[in-house]
Amino acid sequence: MIILNVHLTATFFQLSSFAAGVRSVLSSTPLQVLLYLNTWYFAAFYLAEILMFIYKGILLPYPPDNLVLDVVLLLLFLALETLRIFYAWKGNLCERSLSSFVSLFILFPCAALAVYYLLLQTFVLRLEFLLSAVLLCFYGLELLLGVISISAFSRSRVY
Repeated sequence: MIILNVHLTATFFQLSSFAAGVRSVLSSTPLQVLLYLNTWYFAAFYLAEILMFIYKGILLPYPPDNLVLDVVLLLLFLALETLRIFYAWKGNLCERSLSSFVSLFILFPCAALAVYYLLLQTFVLRLEFLLSAVLLCFYGLELLLGVISISAFSRSRVY
């Protein structure tokens, strides 16, 4: 009798959740954790880059035009990364394919800027190389998880 009652109760909750239109959560927890960690990592990366530019500007024979270019690109990097994380966060939690797609689209200029700071600056310090390489690893994982999330969001839509 108890087994039958438990089975009927479970069946009732399944039917009532189906009738109420409740659906499963599709947002990606690993992607959300990665975005959270990337937010803090990028803040540390940005602060370290500013301090390294001060160091390079004082101690190294850095051409002034190149220093200005690198600082302007760093400001652009901050703006793009902030937008990218915002759209990825919003797209993942709200299960919106368009916001997630926009964040993946912005990921490519951010990755190009990370490669610039990894290899193409006038002077690249070992610390910059290491920090940029870790940032590119974050980007690779976020690209993979973002594509998986977009496919899950797109498959779930019933029109």
